[in-house]
Amino acid sequence: MQHARKFYIDGDWVEPATPALLDVIDPSTGESFAQIALGAPADIDRAVAAARAAFPAWSLSTHAERLHLLRRILDIYTARIDEVGATMSREMGAPLKFARDSQAGTGVAHLSQMIEVLETYSFAWMQGTTLIAREPIGVCGLITPWNWPINQIVCKVAPAIAAGCTMVLKPSEVAPLNAVLFAEIMHAAGTPKGVFNMVQGEGATVGEAMSAHPDIDFMSFTGSTRAGILVARAAATTVKRVAQELGGKSANILLPDADLQRSVSRGVAAVFGNSGQSCNAPTRMFVPADRHDAAKEIARIAAGRFIVGDPRDERTNLGPVVSAVQFNRIQRLIQAGIDEGAELVIGGPGRPEGLDRGYYVRPTVFAGVRNDMTIAREEIFGPVLSILPYASEEEAIRLANDSIYGLAAYVQSADLAHARRVAARLRAGNVHVNHPPWNTAAPFGGYKQSGNGREHGRWGLEEFLETKAITGYETA
Repeated sequence: MQHARKFYIDGDWVEPATPALLDVIDPSTGESFAQIALGAPADIDRAVAAARAAFPAWSLSTHAERLHLLRRILDIYTARIDEVGATMSREMGAPLKFARDSQAGTGVAHLSQMIEVLETYSFAWMQGTTLIAREPIGVCGLITPWNWPINQIVCKVAPAIAAGCTMVLKPSEVAPLNAVLFAEIMHAAGTPKGVFNMVQGEGATVGEAMSAHPDIDFMSFTGSTRAGILVARAAATTVKRVAQELGGKSANILLPDADLQRSVSRGVAAVFGNSGQSCNAPTRMFVPADRHDAAKEIARIAAGRFIVGDPRDERTNLGPVVSAVQFNRIQRLIQAGIDEGAELVIGGPGRPEGLDRGYYVRPTVFAGVRNDMTIAREEIFGPVLSILPYASEEEAIRLANDSIYGLAAYVQSADLAHARRVAARLRAGNVHVNHPPWNTAAPFGGYKQSGNGREHGRWGLEEFLETKAITGYETA
């Protein structure tokens, strides 16, 4: 990949201010297969200066100009989607078909949705004699994660473009090569110089420099709650706005009338998808106490159907987790579940049989879990499900809400009206009833320590806008 060791700044590929390289690891082998340049504060200064210089002209661009650019990005992205998918499969370990259809496919979905939003969005209206104007917030710092890398890049870049903002992107250094491809796509689409800039690097250097930078007006961050706190602290020195999509420990309540076979099987699949590395995964499954034994047997069988292996093998539907750091954390938490007395239904510590290298985790289900256990409190970010029995609906709702997180929640019931009533009482930014299809137009974000702000569709666009009132715009 010819541009991996360079940064995209002011419409060109440039050398880093200070030479420093980082290995990109193939999680299926644990071995390096590429290198990227690591940025420094000087690189951020240069990228921010380019974005600041481009902002006056781009902020005054028309609806038509922004739509034209988004459509060009979509066309070129779609033409390279196989390459994007293959790259993410290699750098984050996702099975190849999943990486292409689901991971890379989200880029098409978010670009298409933002085009649809922008086609009808009104940036100004009259309130009596006052003009209310929604204007681009300015230069935006975008920090994206490794678990859904293109998804998070596009659901930040697309609304920033639509709003008339300029930006500096720092992708995850763990899965960075898809961002290089995306920068090439932005260049090929004819993005004006300085509107989009990309600097690779680590959070402690590049992320810190962005968050505290006086010429960045808005930070949009997706990642861990720990890192989100650091971004917010650094941003506070310049009183810039911060939007955060952080961790989760989502509850999945199976009401007594739910189809147990279907609900448990789909719940297991929702946790194990993407190797368990989704912040909104329904990792706490609440089942009626009198159906607990039946639920754990269904979960055992469902988990046993997952084939763990090489992401390039078409039979594989559960690849490795992304890194040694993640693998070791997951192993520690699985052991904590055993040590604290949860019933190990399937899986457990160590790699699956026959896999002696790479960051492969055994698909794991715990039953008889209490909500005060470590595995029910901490975000594991691996293919690990906890089944928690409950005695009453009130207890299920109380325990579901008993978490520092509030990103997502799930309710399963044969009675839609009943499910709706339970959903209304769950303290989460997204509540999914009976595992509905993904909706790119719905706002995405959380309560409590799962963050603030919303992404996707119209809500994603409005995060990048300021509100101005021009009083006396018309005479009474």
